[in-house]
Amino acid sequence: MADTYSIAGRRFTSRLILGSGKFPDFNMMRDAYAAAETEMVTVAVRRIDLSDRSGKSLLDFIDPSIHLLPNTAACYTAADAVRTAQLAREALDTNWVKLEVIGCERTLFSDNAGLVAATDELVRDGFVVLPYLNDDLITARRLIDAGAAAIMPAAAPIGSGLGIQNLTNLRILREQITAVPLIVDAGVGTASDAALAMEIGVDAILMNTAVAEAGDPVRMAEAMKLAVRAGRLAHSAGRMPKRLYANASSPLVGAIE
Repeated sequence: MADTYSIAGRRFTSRLILGSGKFPDFNMMRDAYAAAETEMVTVAVRRIDLSDRSGKSLLDFIDPSIHLLPNTAACYTAADAVRTAQLAREALDTNWVKLEVIGCERTLFSDNAGLVAATDELVRDGFVVLPYLNDDLITARRLIDAGAAAIMPAAAPIGSGLGIQNLTNLRILREQITAVPLIVDAGVGTASDAALAMEIGVDAILMNTAVAEAGDPVRMAEAMKLAVRAGRLAHSAGRMPKRLYANASSPLVGAIE
């Protein structure tokens, strides 16, 4: 049986979700998606012309088989995020949204109170809401109570490429959050970061800058695909126990004295 996970009843095989910003050009973006074999891509609603169908729009370079996940990037209030999500639903014919309510322009940390309020309103309006948040267990629980379809904590500041900076908090979230998928969002810089996140048991990873700003985005997309798969396999296999002292690999039985 394929190793899949599901969000709001929709099943995914790929556990690597990619963004659509910062690529050198749309052709490179399209090729990176193919190399990554991603099945879901985020689109910043406020940063694209949703009415452009000239063949030059970002949307024209995304394979129709890929699930679009509009996001509310650059929204600083719950009301603004709700309006942006509603605009995306009309323009893209989807009720899915990656919800961002930013509380700090410099760090891009989320406004957790505004995030919960916007989640509650959007869920009541029929949306499938995937909120981006700080690594906060209490906020995560409130988001689930409000009806969030997944929880997407940052591993480090958005676009920083610092890697997994909050491993203990993510492990706590993984242990405590079981009702919905847990998706690491933001901070991954290279393939080893992706593997580490998957090894602790998260369901998927969303990244953009790590691929888009790599020297070769297409090769990095493939590296991330393999790292996510390797990390997931390692998690499901179960790592060996850590020991303080050495433990010989070769048995002593039959050893020459």
